[in-house]
Amino acid sequence: MRAKQQILDEALALADEHGLGAISMRAVARRMGLTSMALYPYVGTKDDLLDGLVGRLLADLLPAQDTATAGWRERLRAVARAARALASAHPGAYPLLMARPSAAPDALRVVDLIYAALLDAGVPEPEVPRLERMLSTFVLGYATSEVNGRFAAGRSGAEAAPAPHALPAHDRLSRWLGGEVDWDAEFEADLRDLIHLVESAAKDRSHARGPRGNV
Repeated sequence: MRAKQQILDEALALADEHGLGAISMRAVARRMGLTSMALYPYVGTKDDLLDGLVGRLLADLLPAQDTATAGWRERLRAVARAARALASAHPGAYPLLMARPSAAPDALRVVDLIYAALLDAGVPEPEVPRLERMLSTFVLGYATSEVNGRFAAGRSGAEAAPAPHALPAHDRLSRWLGGEVDWDAEFEADLRDLIHLVESAAKDRSHARGPRGNV
């Protein structure tokens, strides 16, 4: 297991330095002073290596012991904040989380934590998988957009308009589009909105069951 962890650590470092396109069995082996054939007993094929890298990344999202016993809102916030921090720490490898299925054991543990938080919130069981996908997609998408420059200041798109005043909604919002954005505050505001959605889903369930718990 230690050899596999070392291989994944080297693959992660390679992605951080040169991007995902630089990852190959040969390139990782070269960093370790080995032949590519020496890696196969530990990580299998390149696809297995990439899947292992997803698990290696998501292992960093597993909460500390004090957070694990917190209320469901703080547990969801903790995972979301950790995912955003992970993007800043590993911007080269982070897009893997959007591109590959999360089937590694650590990945499944992270999803299970989110499932448990949603269940504790009172979300109906049939709605839990959908809300987990919504929450995960928002957090991963936000963090990816932040580190890859999509949220760069001043990129409102209005400068590409074909003629003056061709984008009336942009014109109306111009005073808000050109200013500095506090991305930390925006992320926290978005988390509050997502928490409200979870609370709404739980509230809808309680209303549907009625005062005596009947549907």
